[in-house]
Amino acid sequence: MADVVTRERRKGRGRRRNKPMAEINVTPFVDVMLVLLIIFMVAAPLLTVGVPLELPRTAATAVPSEPEEPLVISVTAEGPIVLMNEEIAETELVSKLQAVIGERQTDRIFLRADGAIPYARVVQVMGAMNVAGFTNIVLVTDAGGPRMDG
Repeated sequence: MADVVTRERRKGRGRRRNKPMAEINVTPFVDVMLVLLIIFMVAAPLLTVGVPLELPRTAATAVPSEPEEPLVISVTAEGPIVLMNEEIAETELVSKLQAVIGERQTDRIFLRADGAIPYARVVQVMGAMNVAGFTNIVLVTDAGGPRMDG
């Protein structure tokens, strides 16, 4: 009789051990999410357009951000025009911009021009952007420039 009771107790213990767990262990999930958060925090500043320019300084306020990635054209002091991260020839600028404008929700485009280049060059690039269909041109500058209000 004692032998039968011992067997039943053993069966009961075994069933408790093999019972599926109803709770989700979220610790590994949290660990992975924290690692991804750190990776994105470190990588986000590196994703900006990396054309080195000496932008002019102004006292203007920042332009509000938009939902899609901004389209950026950079004009360097050495002369080449860079669309996002791709250097393009002047003759291809209008055709490339016309191809891009059809895919975008907005006609806003950002122009980054080195402060050392002549004003005429900046205006020529702006004219090409306008011919391509971009009418909302934002000139990118660095903050902290002189105020003209006295």
